[in-house]
Amino acid sequence: MATNPNLDALARHGVSIWLDDLSRAMIVDGELARATVERGVVGVTTNPTIFAAALRQGEAYADQVTDLARAGADAETAVEAITTDDVRSACDILRPIYDGTDGQDGRVSIEVDPRLARDTSGTIEMARRLWTTVDRPNVMIKIPATVEGLPAIATAIEEGINVNVTLIFSLDRYRGVMNAYLTGLEQARQHGRDLAQIHSVASFFVSRFDTEVDKRLDEIGDPEGTELRGTAAIANARLAYQAYEETFATPRWANLADDGAHRQRPLWASTGVKDPAYPDTMYVTELVAAGTVNTMPEKTLDAVADHGEIRGDTISGTFEQASAALDDLQRLGISYPDVVTQLEREGLAKFDASWAELLETVGVELAKAGGR
Repeated sequence: MATNPNLDALARHGVSIWLDDLSRAMIVDGELARATVERGVVGVTTNPTIFAAALRQGEAYADQVTDLARAGADAETAVEAITTDDVRSACDILRPIYDGTDGQDGRVSIEVDPRLARDTSGTIEMARRLWTTVDRPNVMIKIPATVEGLPAIATAIEEGINVNVTLIFSLDRYRGVMNAYLTGLEQARQHGRDLAQIHSVASFFVSRFDTEVDKRLDEIGDPEGTELRGTAAIANARLAYQAYEETFATPRWANLADDGAHRQRPLWASTGVKDPAYPDTMYVTELVAAGTVNTMPEKTLDAVADHGEIRGDTISGTFEQASAALDDLQRLGISYPDVVTQLEREGLAKFDASWAELLETVGVELAKAGGR
């Protein structure tokens, strides 16, 4: 339980609070451990952008970079060593939460190389390597929800690797993600694996949807479109929750649940507000429902702690309204398939750019320390 009343209320309504940030400084100075007590943080997500930012700050990585340089490591080897060390340490800090929640929380996510997003076999290979290298039961391997990522998700689950499926924008793709999860569980059961040991979350990206749709509404310039600004992302996420409820109410799921399987929880990602005209807590307070995860950047977490109004479940009973909102956008000429395709393309490009920046940053530091 969080000592902050707003965050405590969020947790009491069934939302697991995860932090979308990690750095060695947070680990060493106790900031992450304090967040679990004061802010009720029960999980951590990372991505190339987060690690690139962490490596640019301070001297926390200097000793390890020097050791890697002396060992002749190249940038890619060094990046994997540095990031897996941070994630392993964070897993150890969150291990009591993992043990206390029967594995539901206390999770730390690390992402496969985003350059593998269109490479099924490469993704599977790296997921296995990260799982083995971190070597903690509470790590989750992040796999992007590309078409090529779906079979990789199923294979990872089949092998007992816990997966955080990332970069989901489309409702159809989300259904494909849940199908891949169920397929992986069915295959795992065939191999005699204990389904109760397998956990997964599906990261549905929120704020970026509004950013893209609002831009298109502004280009159209219709007065009706002005009224729809800032409504698309929450509507899309609420319909994702409807799809989640439908999938995990099927006989197929019930059969797996009878053997101890856990639901793949929806995780609201990209919950920092991009448009300052909107309330800075809207992607948290408007997406409250039991059995969900909200991973927040520190700025959003601070905002919720300071002035977030937790009103209880804000998803159930909204599906008709959410569907109507997306229909209104379609009527104005905004193509849903085009929006989600664009967002996936841009998301992958941003992760590729962050990964390249991360490699470049480490490469420069290795050179300074006498490496290649």
